[in-house]
Amino acid sequence: MRKLTIASIAVAAMAGLAACQSPADDAAEQQADALEAQADAAPTEAQEDALNAQADAIEQQAGNADGGLTTENTPSTTPPADGAMAPAN
Repeated sequence: MRKLTIASIAVAAMAGLAACQSPADDAAEQQADALEAQADAAPTEAQEDALNAQADAIEQQAGNADGGLTTENTPSTTPPADGAMAPAN
C-alpha cells in the first residue's frame, strides 16, 4: 500500500511538471537557444552582447528568464510598502 501511494504521488508530480511547459514556452526557449548559439560564434563582443540581450528578452517575455530553475522572474503580487495602488484602467 505504501509503495502504491508513493508511486501515485510521483506520477502526479511528473504530470504537474509536464503541464508547466506550453508549446509557446518551448518555441521561445528554442529561439533563445539559437540566439545564444549565434552569440557564442559572434566575431565581436558587441555582437555577442547584442545577441545575448535578444535571447534574454525572449526568455523574459516567455517568463523563463532563469531557465526555469527558480521563480525569480515571476512578477510580484505583494502590494508596495507605501500602500499605493496601481491606477485603474
